[in-house]
Amino acid sequence: MAEVMVKRVAKRVAVARAPEAGGAQPPRQAPAGAKGAGAKGAAATLSSRWAQKLDSDQQLMEKRKQRLEGKLQKRVEKGAWQKQLRLEPRLLSRKLASQLQHWEQGAPRSPWEEQLAQLLQEAPHRLSSEAAAAPADRGPESRLEGQQQRLLSFFECCLLTGHLPLAHHVLVTHHSKSQQQRLLTLSMYNMVMLGWARQGSFKELTYVFFMLKDAGLAPDLQSYAAALQCMGRLDQDAGTIRRCLKQMAQDGLQLQGLFTAVPLSAEERAELLRAVRKAKPAFTPPRPPVPPPQVNTSPLLREIYAKQDPAVSYPRLHLSLKELQGLFQQQLRVEMATTITVESVEKVPLLTKEVLHARKTLAGLRTRWRTALYRELQETKESEAHAAREGRLSLFPYLCLLSEKEVVRMLLQTLQALPAQGESLLFLAHELGLRVFKRKQLRNEVQELEQRYSKYLHLLASDTQVAEPCLPRQHWEALGVPEAPHEQPWPMSVVVQLGKQLAEVLVRAAQMPSSLAAPRSPGTLIPVLYHVYSFRSFRQIGILKPHPAFTQLLETAAERTLTFESTDVPMLCPPLPWTSPHSGAFLLSPTRMMRSVEGSQQHQLLLERCPPAELHGALDALTQLGNCAWRVNGRVLDLVLQLFADKGCPRLGVPAPPSEAPRPPEGRRAPNRCLLPEVSPAEKAEMRRELARRLKVAREMQSLRADALYRLSLARHLRHRVFWLPHNMDFRGRTYPCSPHFNHLGSDLARALLEFAQGRPLGPHGLNWLKIHLVNLTGLKKRESLQARRDYADELMEDILDSADRPMTGRKWWMEADEPWQALACCMEVARAVRAPDPAAYVSHFPVHQDGSCNGLQHYAALGRDSVGAASVNLLPSDLPQDVYSEVAAQVEVFRRQDAEQGVQVAQVLEGFISRKVVKQTVMTVVYGVTRYGGRLQIEKRLREIHDFPQDFVWEASHYLVRQVFNSLQEMFSGTRSIQRWLTESARLISHTGSAVEWVTPLGIPIIQPYHRDSKIMIKGGLQSLTFSSSVDTSQKPNTLKQKNGFPPNFIHSLDSSHMMLTALHCYRKGLTFVSVHDCFWTHAADVAVMNQVCREQFIRLHSQPILHNLSRFLIERFCSDPRTSKNIWVSRLMDTLLSVPKTGTFNLEQVKHSTYFFS
Repeated sequence: MAEVMVKRVAKRVAVARAPEAGGAQPPRQAPAGAKGAGAKGAAATLSSRWAQKLDSDQQLMEKRKQRLEGKLQKRVEKGAWQKQLRLEPRLLSRKLASQLQHWEQGAPRSPWEEQLAQLLQEAPHRLSSEAAAAPADRGPESRLEGQQQRLLSFFECCLLTGHLPLAHHVLVTHHSKSQQQRLLTLSMYNMVMLGWARQGSFKELTYVFFMLKDAGLAPDLQSYAAALQCMGRLDQDAGTIRRCLKQMAQDGLQLQGLFTAVPLSAEERAELLRAVRKAKPAFTPPRPPVPPPQVNTSPLLREIYAKQDPAVSYPRLHLSLKELQGLFQQQLRVEMATTITVESVEKVPLLTKEVLHARKTLAGLRTRWRTALYRELQETKESEAHAAREGRLSLFPYLCLLSEKEVVRMLLQTLQALPAQGESLLFLAHELGLRVFKRKQLRNEVQELEQRYSKYLHLLASDTQVAEPCLPRQHWEALGVPEAPHEQPWPMSVVVQLGKQLAEVLVRAAQMPSSLAAPRSPGTLIPVLYHVYSFRSFRQIGILKPHPAFTQLLETAAERTLTFESTDVPMLCPPLPWTSPHSGAFLLSPTRMMRSVEGSQQHQLLLERCPPAELHGALDALTQLGNCAWRVNGRVLDLVLQLFADKGCPRLGVPAPPSEAPRPPEGRRAPNRCLLPEVSPAEKAEMRRELARRLKVAREMQSLRADALYRLSLARHLRHRVFWLPHNMDFRGRTYPCSPHFNHLGSDLARALLEFAQGRPLGPHGLNWLKIHLVNLTGLKKRESLQARRDYADELMEDILDSADRPMTGRKWWMEADEPWQALACCMEVARAVRAPDPAAYVSHFPVHQDGSCNGLQHYAALGRDSVGAASVNLLPSDLPQDVYSEVAAQVEVFRRQDAEQGVQVAQVLEGFISRKVVKQTVMTVVYGVTRYGGRLQIEKRLREIHDFPQDFVWEASHYLVRQVFNSLQEMFSGTRSIQRWLTESARLISHTGSAVEWVTPLGIPIIQPYHRDSKIMIKGGLQSLTFSSSVDTSQKPNTLKQKNGFPPNFIHSLDSSHMMLTALHCYRKGLTFVSVHDCFWTHAADVAVMNQVCREQFIRLHSQPILHNLSRFLIERFCSDPRTSKNIWVSRLMDTLLSVPKTGTFNLEQVKHSTYFFS
């Protein structure tokens, strides 16, 4: 048809051009002598114009013809490709194979429906012994590892991209070989069956049932749902459906389960119901089951979920419903676009001819690259499709997940962001693969979401009311929101292989004229990216590095934009409340409640096995943290941008630009002198070390600069906006914002840029708390009372006001603080408050912090009821704050003096050098599992920073000091060390039994340590073979060293996260704004006293539980209750150890209530 139309148009064009001489030829320019005036010249000109127009029309039609022919060719190729795919199964059972062949030959007389009914009747009611030995699907408890994970994700992607025949072909290929068939699980067969059911393809669905029976697997509810849904679509007779339902009942499966236990779309549910009602006209599907009232069993949360408590005063946002709905629409647009482009804060150059030319050149190159990338992608897809036709697990369906336009845009963004020194190919591959995975998860239920979210906002908006105050999760669940479908993560090998393939496409497609690198060179094309090898930390790694000429072109063009994934930036509206381990945070982009290494499933399986009500505490705490509205501190941002544009200021945490990085040595130290024969081996080694040091410094500076660039660019982009930071948590329960580049968990500079969007009047005591907070940020009065700190702030008021008014031109007092930028922001807030007509009425947006006093040791002291340790970490009331670091330093000094008197040389050398600073990091990290080796390195670093210390003794002195620090801690915290040893030994024995350590936090969060022996994964071919280690493979044995060293710190982290969550939930009940940075709690200045009271009460309630005895009981039940392992020597030793719970001291927890410096 297309060809006929093109011919007709071409014929018309030829007729129209007939009067012109040589009508079929392109018009020629008339010779000079033929030019003249009058009608003849005008007619020639007119004829020439017509000819040009007709030429252009014909060219246009030719292009259209080529496009149409290309589309038709693709359809023909696709049809031919589909025909090559095998649909008929190859069965291993001769009886079944013969039966299938007989049925196929007698198909006209023996309809497929009867075959299916007979297959269902003959299907095994339980797995055969052969199938039982194979890894079969057993619900959430099943562990799909390695090839099984790859198979499942391959089938899922085939269905998502409309390549169901390919999925069936690969299923048939694997099923036909006994070794490969062992990898297939019931869920894989069901997935393909469901695909055919949706298309109403009964014959192909029956083929899968043949394979199911051949594999010795029994159909489950999903299998029957697929068969019946297909019957509904084909309007089958009631007899066939009745036989299917009868067989389902004989298999012990309930009809109601099809509508309650199988996830179905509304359309699938309707087809299923149509089929069932043919056999049972009176059948009414059960209503969605009203879940029984879910009650959280943790005694710590009883008060949180108490009904109709008049003391509850949940906070509301300061924005109206209309404003919040507008913000929702903005966030929706961002997430639907998947990326957001932000203007960079890098200095904008003058638009010189050179800059404009560079930009024009780049634009031309990108146009070429797009065309080349499209071509390379299509060729890669064809190659992968060929591999899939051979029954191999290729990348073809993964490459089809995103449109070619999206992939090309993503690859061009990657090229733009590549640093001048290049990036590891493994890192790039991992990042590209993850970006595809995240984007394919984008859900498109916008209209339904919009309606529900609007109702949800009635709970948060300042100008609306709800019938009964409740938590955000409770309100969201009351709206009847369906659970988001849970998607399996891709195996790490798939992520890296896909990313590597895309990176290689980019390398092949991105080329530029050689004249850009050498102006006089011939106009050949050269690669933009080069694959080279380099040494990083004594390992040789493959790097993709941009050509210096391309880097120079980018610098000259100075295009000042940055592109971020929509999930990497703060949200513009309140996040969705967390309602399950995989539902919450972003509007359309699925996010996991518990972050883990990609490819790891053990945490997700534990969470899904956990009763939903047991996770309510964690879900509600994460929701509460994410509901805090933020804004940018504009005055601080302006000052930082000024320094950033002017070569930075590393002393204040503003990184310098790459131009300030150290250059390679010159002269006698130049790297090329290593080639000279007269240079000695020692000199060569020194030159290499110096060059490596400088390159390392340059890389670090580049990294710090890029981090600051992202943070500051996002800060400027979000200026004058309100935004939110959705949270999730790590495997220990510690919470983190999802946005990695701009949040309150970063450095001093990052924290100073943020303040609460919602203000609160200071009240009678708020100004005092601002002053105390300011002095805390200076680090000058750590051992003074709160009153002394207030008085000190008053004494310094002149300097504070000078810093606020003239931060860069005044006395610059703020620059000497431990946290200079936060101190400056606080100076500005104090200045505004003291100058207000009524300081108590001044509305403050500034967050005030309260820090735990060596919080890990506080938890250990409370666990062991250790009175001596409790006094050292401010669990006991005192007039002045205790400083555990100074006390340890003093104790070490006592030991040193004793040894010096006995003539120990290193003890004599250390006289006058033992200070709080030298021991602080080691004391702080001992509680988190630092070893003596790690502690020695920390102390060595501190000693090297002391210029007067004799450097020849650093190694010996660090060995001596780490030993004395550990001895001092043993003496001061005897209870702590005994608990630590008990935890370590328990983990060691659990690991020897072949299991990873598990426990449940006091709030009910299940925890498992992801430390297993490394399994090497290799991806061969292409630019280079990539080899990487994975320690999350649960099929590998536990890594005993990591399991035992990790248990004590991870267990304490799970306790400090429980304390934080309890504090967050109780503060929310009292109407406070609350956020945290682990053991540092933030709120408005007016509410610090209330938060302090809640913080202390919840610490007491947490440690009033028999935490260690509960842990012992759980571990015994989990690892020692199986009679089959009772005679195992490791299990026997573990039982003895777990029963020997460390004894506790006499410390009275109630004293924490009156300890001013517990958190201060």
